[in-house]
Amino acid sequence: MASCKKEKFSLKDELFNAGKVEKIAMEIKAVYSPFDTINFTQDTLDKFPKLELKERIYHIRDMLHKYLPKDYQEAVNILLQALPPELDPSKSDDDFGDFIYAPYSEYVTAYGCSEEHLAFSLQALREITKRFSVEFAIRDFINKYPVQTLVMLEACANSENYHERRLASEGLRMRLPWAKKLTIDYREPLKHLELLYSDKTRYVTRSVANHLNDIAKVDAPLVLETLKRWKKRKKQEPKEMDFIISHSLRTLVKQGNSEALAMLGYVQNLPIEVKEVTLKSASVQVGEALEFEVEIVALDDVKLMVDYIVHFQTKAGKLSPKVHKLKKLELKKGEKIILTKKHLFRVNMSTRTLYAGEHLLEVQINGTIIHRKNFELKV
Repeated sequence: MASCKKEKFSLKDELFNAGKVEKIAMEIKAVYSPFDTINFTQDTLDKFPKLELKERIYHIRDMLHKYLPKDYQEAVNILLQALPPELDPSKSDDDFGDFIYAPYSEYVTAYGCSEEHLAFSLQALREITKRFSVEFAIRDFINKYPVQTLVMLEACANSENYHERRLASEGLRMRLPWAKKLTIDYREPLKHLELLYSDKTRYVTRSVANHLNDIAKVDAPLVLETLKRWKKRKKQEPKEMDFIISHSLRTLVKQGNSEALAMLGYVQNLPIEVKEVTLKSASVQVGEALEFEVEIVALDDVKLMVDYIVHFQTKAGKLSPKVHKLKKLELKKGEKIILTKKHLFRVNMSTRTLYAGEHLLEVQINGTIIHRKNFELKV
């Protein structure tokens, strides 16, 4: 009997494939008849097997440059005319658009980030972002022409289109994943966030919260003061404001920041009794799980955020902590709960190398370490 092996999912092939390349080729041909769809498609696809996801974006960009007119503004006008209709303005979240249009904004950045084309390029990016976010491409303009680009992004923050409004936050995030580092002061974009935190669209408010979470990693007091001010102004619906606060403070909560926890209703003078943490075994083999439990008794009504911290051995023989969420709960006076957890030490972890030796487990409640237990990891 022949084996039926399931093919491994490939994100780069899902987002960038023959069908998608043919799609944009025909869209360009429809507005620019000289466009050589056959050779553009062939040249683009020939290198795809050797290219990773981001490399495919840059390759398509370069193929567009090869087959479009050499005059920059003429070429970009063709791309703009070939764009599909704007994304559905009635939606409120998770409407990212089609990745196949990412090369269009990269084209603008690569060939139009200059004083000569600045106004034209910034306007082009505003149009493209209504089909697929230009949060990565805009960063070259922010770094090279900060004054003009920040003015453009302020206009985006006041736009009726929520994709433009999101760009005014997301494009300015100081630690946007996989993105080029910004050279402007991280406090500069706060004036844009002031215009956006009261937005009625979750796609925008999530970006604002992610933006503040980035800043919290370097300036916790600024983020805490900003959130308190926003909450006091009552420009945002209470439920959505609670989401923004919670999502903005997630790094500080992991760090056990008492002020952040207090904003979320987690007090530090806990009316609880905690029994000693119990480990199923004092040693664990890689590929197996560390099993533990903790018993909590409420001496009064209380709201708890329970985390556990695994301190991993490093190559240098030091311990490196990693915080993990365990449970959020509310207990009534006299109520008892036993929390259990199995933490798997995976073989061939992608995020860290596991080393044998003594490790440390800590249980943290509302930012305070309650108990510690040593255990041995065997490799």
